[in-house]
Amino acid sequence: MDTIVKRRVHVAAAAIVSSDDKQVLLARRPSNVDQGGLWEFPGGKLAPYETGLEALKRELHEELGIEILRAQPLIRIHHEYPDKHILLDVWQVRDFAGEPFGREGQAVRWVPMEELHSYPFPAANLPILRAVMLPCEFLITGEEGDEAAFDAKLEKALKEDGVRLVQLRAKGLDEDAYVARAERALGLCRQYGARLVLNAEPELLKRVDADGIHLTSQRLMSLERRPIIDSKWLSASTHDKAQLDQAARIGCDFVTLSPLRTTPSHPEVPPIGWHDFQELVERAGMPVFALGGMTRHDANHARAVGAQGIASIRDFWS
Repeated sequence: MDTIVKRRVHVAAAAIVSSDDKQVLLARRPSNVDQGGLWEFPGGKLAPYETGLEALKRELHEELGIEILRAQPLIRIHHEYPDKHILLDVWQVRDFAGEPFGREGQAVRWVPMEELHSYPFPAANLPILRAVMLPCEFLITGEEGDEAAFDAKLEKALKEDGVRLVQLRAKGLDEDAYVARAERALGLCRQYGARLVLNAEPELLKRVDADGIHLTSQRLMSLERRPIIDSKWLSASTHDKAQLDQAARIGCDFVTLSPLRTTPSHPEVPPIGWHDFQELVERAGMPVFALGGMTRHDANHARAVGAQGIASIRDFWS
C-alpha cells in the first residue's frame, strides 16, 4: 500500500485585537477557495524566504491595508487535513497603523469576544479561539486558612493586578467549606470580569456555577471523555507529553505544564527547562501556561517559546 505524502503548508495568521480587548477582527474566505465562506483569522502562506512575522506583515498590508507596529506570538497549531499538514503560526496584534478593510474584496468584521463561537471557522482555527479569549496570566490561589485574608488577597489580585483567570485551589478544605469559598470567589471574579475555574471534582459545578473545572494530572489520566459541557472551560495540570496528549484527547481547552523550574514546594522534581518546554508546547494543540517558578518577568519569554503565558501561585498571591 502506497504511503500518502501530504503537502506541508506553513501559514502566518493574526489575532487582531481592539484597543479595549473586547473585539477581534475576522475575515471571510471567498466562496471560490478551499473552505470558502468560513470565517478566519487574517493571514496567508509564507514565501520560501520569509519568517512568520515577515509573512504576516506582508499579508496584512496586502489583505487589510494595515501596518503592524507590534506583535506577540500567540499559539502554533499543527493540524492534519486528509490531503495536507497545516502549521498555523499565530500572532496577537494590538498595535497597528491604518484602518483595516477588505482590500481584496473579502468581508471583514470586528466581532465581540463572546460571539466568536457563533461564527463558522475552519477546524484548524478552533484552538485560536481559546487562545485569543484567554489572558496571559493565570492565578492559582494559595492555601489561605483565614477566609477574610483569602478574600482580601483575591480582590487585590483582581482589582490592583488585573488578574482575569483564577483557579481556586484549596486542598485543605472539606467540600462544604470549599463551596462556600468558591461562591465568594465567584462573586469577586464576576465583579471584576474574571473567569473562575474550580480545582475540584467536575460534579461540583452542580453546586457552584463557576466558569469551569481544572483537573489534577491524576484525575486527567483517569478520564475517558470530557467530563463537563462544552460551554464551560476545562483545564488540566500536565507534566509530560503523555498527559498533554490525554488533555487533547478528552478536549481540554487549556493546560498548565510544569515544573519549568525547580520549585521550593517540589524540589525533588526535575525541571522541564525552556528547551523541552518549547518542544512540548509546539505539538500541544491548545493554549499552555508555563508553571513552576514563574514570575511576571517570565511572561514575554514564555510567549516567545509558544506558551499562552504564565501561571503562578507565589507571584500573584503574595
